[in-house]
Amino acid sequence: MKRFSFLALISLIFIAATAQNHHKIQSPQVNDDRTVTFRLKAPKAVKVSVSGDFAPYHAEMTERNGVWEYTTPEPLAPELYSYSFTVDGLRMNDPENVFRLRDVNSISDIFIVSSENGDQTADLYAVRNVPHGTVANVWYDSETFGTSRRMTVYTPAGYESGKKRYPVLYLLHGMGNDEEGWTTTGRAAQIIDNLIAQGKAEPMIIVMPNGNVAMEGAPGETSWGLVQPTGMLPKTMDGAYEASFPEIINFIDKTYRTIRKREARAIAGLSMGGFHSFHIAKEYPNMFNYVGLFSAVVNPRQEGVTDVYKDYETKLQRLFGSKPELFYIAIGKTDFLFDENVAFRALLDSKGYPYEYFENSDGHIWRNWRIYLAQFLPKLFKK
Repeated sequence: MKRFSFLALISLIFIAATAQNHHKIQSPQVNDDRTVTFRLKAPKAVKVSVSGDFAPYHAEMTERNGVWEYTTPEPLAPELYSYSFTVDGLRMNDPENVFRLRDVNSISDIFIVSSENGDQTADLYAVRNVPHGTVANVWYDSETFGTSRRMTVYTPAGYESGKKRYPVLYLLHGMGNDEEGWTTTGRAAQIIDNLIAQGKAEPMIIVMPNGNVAMEGAPGETSWGLVQPTGMLPKTMDGAYEASFPEIINFIDKTYRTIRKREARAIAGLSMGGFHSFHIAKEYPNMFNYVGLFSAVVNPRQEGVTDVYKDYETKLQRLFGSKPELFYIAIGKTDFLFDENVAFRALLDSKGYPYEYFENSDGHIWRNWRIYLAQFLPKLFKK
């Protein structure tokens, strides 16, 4: 009798668990017509809304049997989107969605809307059935700053088993972000994997260093412990990072099978990373053959602790006198740095310096930077 009771109890638990899973709500749900439905079980809530980069507003959700729901009125364009809920004035993440990203000090849920034909830029963000590269967290000793510092390094499929040497892209993050930004929010590994598989980009190593002089690496991954991230770190744009950059290149050239010449090096970055990329390239004009500025800060924001920002136009002339293969500028029309980039392009035009320019909509957001990276990568290291 006891054995029967125990088995019966186990059966009841299994049935209950199955029933619970069966009634589990789905959120977000990407529908066949590319509209998206969001759901939140909150029977005691009074007011619930959903907001994100899929719409420029807080969308009010409606409640039925304790479940709040909202479906976008129009299909969404193929893209990676982020969102969150607001419940009675309190922001919260979607408990039904395990896919989340940290951007500086905010956590957002994400989803991807794909196209039918798989030929849109957003389709590069998904993991496809293609050969995959390796993403590693790497530490190096910085003599300049007297500490170990962390970077993320992507090596293409086949690197570990081969002997081939590869060109290198140094890809820099924005203010408040860190060496994890481009591989998490930026989807850099998925983008380059898919472009290489399509024959649109050359196999390459991508180095994503930590550009925060005041921190060893990403929050929670350093000797500082679990310090909360902030966007206002000191010494980020005072010239010290730019001046120290050759030690990163020397470490990579010693550690990886790189092609150790200018023609096989590129540097690019977003916002502050674009600022760093520009001033590093300007300071070392024979180091990079490709330069990419994504929504970049251009002008110094503080007096430099080194001479990196001095003799601006002389160094600019020296950079373009070295005839880089590509100087790429991209920015959105509503970006708060748009006017600064317009003025910078006017300076380049007045001097007759060649560059490639791409302008689209939206502002200072990851949606644009993923697009710029996807456009930039196929332009590199063509034989």
